[in-house]
Amino acid sequence: MVQALPDPGRKPDVMSDKTRLVRRFWRFERALHIVLMTSFLGLAFSGMPLLFADQTWAGVMARIMGGYAVTGVLHRFCAVLLIAAFLAHLGRTAYRIFVRKEEGMLWGPDSLVPQPTDAIQLFQHVRWFVGLGPRPRFDKFTYWEKFDYWAVFWGMAIIGTSGLMMWFPGLFTIVLPGWVLNIAIIIHGEEALLAVVFIFTIHFFNGHLRPEKFPLDTVMFTGRISVEELEEERPAEYERLVRAGRLEEIEAAPPPRWEILIARAAGLTAVGLGILMVLLTIRGLLLH
Repeated sequence: MVQALPDPGRKPDVMSDKTRLVRRFWRFERALHIVLMTSFLGLAFSGMPLLFADQTWAGVMARIMGGYAVTGVLHRFCAVLLIAAFLAHLGRTAYRIFVRKEEGMLWGPDSLVPQPTDAIQLFQHVRWFVGLGPRPRFDKFTYWEKFDYWAVFWGMAIIGTSGLMMWFPGLFTIVLPGWVLNIAIIIHGEEALLAVVFIFTIHFFNGHLRPEKFPLDTVMFTGRISVEELEEERPAEYERLVRAGRLEEIEAAPPPRWEILIARAAGLTAVGLGILMVLLTIRGLLLH
């Protein structure tokens, strides 16, 4: 059992830290991320041909998927998957807060709720980028990870609601005037463009394409991270776990080779498709 922080003057056992793994994400979280990733890719590749239907590449992409009628069905199917994942996450979160009384989810180092510390670390990070200060000592979640997380809520509220209004116009116009549907069409397309460009550039760069992660970070697929990586990237969390004697509690066995291979194949495919979609979207905007 680890009871105290290691002696700063003692050289760490690099090899044991590299091979010793701890669990960062549990099975439920990983499964939801896979559904989220798959449904978002499906929404992007079925929605962009509809948005840029006047362009040649959009017609080619639609024909590959079976035509515009099929892309419409695929778009709705992926929307249902995304909404289901979102509702499952909300249900799980409510259960953890109100039933299991995990109040740390609402505030503190284990929370995804933005806190004053995040603003401070953002400022410190900018200073580190330009060589004016040390790297911030991040905890379990960084400020950009929290931004990514809450961007999903924004997207579900805006893109999801406007999409449902377009899917079920008769239901919504019982209480809303018809001209609201015209606004919903505009909002749905513009917010979808923003989501596609952001996820397939900023999110992919932070998660996979920055130098220390390139070409892929498999943590969201395997749920595991090395102790060395945890200490280097999230020193505040590492030291907190060591002080509490909890590091051994979250130790995990190495994933089987087949799981690693599937994770790499799925991750690299998603990154490749995302980059392709960004390039096609930019081309569509330039020719629009």
